[in-house]
Amino acid sequence: MKTRFVALSMLVAVSAPFCNHLFSQGYPSKPVRLVLPSPPGGGTDITARIVARALADGLGGQVVVDNRGGASGRIGVELVAKSPPDGYVLLLGGVTPLATIPAAVSNLGYDPVRDFVPISMVAISDYLLVAHPSLQATTVKELIALARSRPGQINFASVGNLSGAHVAGELLKQLAKIDVVHVPYNGGAPAVRAVLTGETSFYFSSGPTSMPYVQAGRLRAIAGAGAKRSRAYPNLPTIAETLPGFEATQWYGVLAPAGTPGDIISRLHAVIVKEMNTPGVVQQITATGADPIVSSSSQEFSAFMKAEIAKWSKVAKARGISLE
Repeated sequence: MKTRFVALSMLVAVSAPFCNHLFSQGYPSKPVRLVLPSPPGGGTDITARIVARALADGLGGQVVVDNRGGASGRIGVELVAKSPPDGYVLLLGGVTPLATIPAAVSNLGYDPVRDFVPISMVAISDYLLVAHPSLQATTVKELIALARSRPGQINFASVGNLSGAHVAGELLKQLAKIDVVHVPYNGGAPAVRAVLTGETSFYFSSGPTSMPYVQAGRLRAIAGAGAKRSRAYPNLPTIAETLPGFEATQWYGVLAPAGTPGDIISRLHAVIVKEMNTPGVVQQITATGADPIVSSSSQEFSAFMKAEIAKWSKVAKARGISLE
């Protein structure tokens, strides 16, 4: 009996990779869902549809975007985490639900590291520090001086607690040693509107959202939040030029539920690398104000995510930020 058990165990161990290989050879045999944990509309939705079309072209099948907004992205991310690991439900995740919220919330319905296989990043863009024209500051240095002269009197908008825009503001407070007040809004549109009306003084915004207002003179672009100047806005200085070490970016990547067969992960990664580097897709991503970017491997994307979680965990701890 013992001999039969050992023999059966060996057969299962040997046959499992072979079965996975056979399974992945017919992939995809039905439409693939790319879950976007945010509502339709806006820059993120545009990015998702570009990525979905690229995946469809590379896979030779249908890829549909499934918008599952709510709870700062947590609803959509949890849905994918609990989906069957068969390659037919994928996540287009970003910095807020995969890094900044996990940095300060321990009782999530998912673990961004344990519950997913990161496949590849697809796009990255810098936040832009924009302000109402009435704010008496045109540079980061002037903004810091103004905030220090009026502690607790200047406020900044975000799309919600622990959003990327929120923690970018907290990092600015930490490095510049200033006291400015965070005002969370329920989404990007209300946050931008608050700065446009002067209800709040400044905001870390995506470029496509704010630049039309900057060009119309209704907002002032003070600086970019990347480590270096953006290719989309090369004349705009970075915050890091005044505050070394400052960096806050929006990034997006494709992930699958943990346990997805390795052959499917490898195929998806190869498709993303190929399709995201085609001139048409590069042009479309660049038009959104982002830079197309692919990971050399699943491990590289995983290491990047872990570094982002660690970075924002330090900021959240230092600033005493928590949703619990």
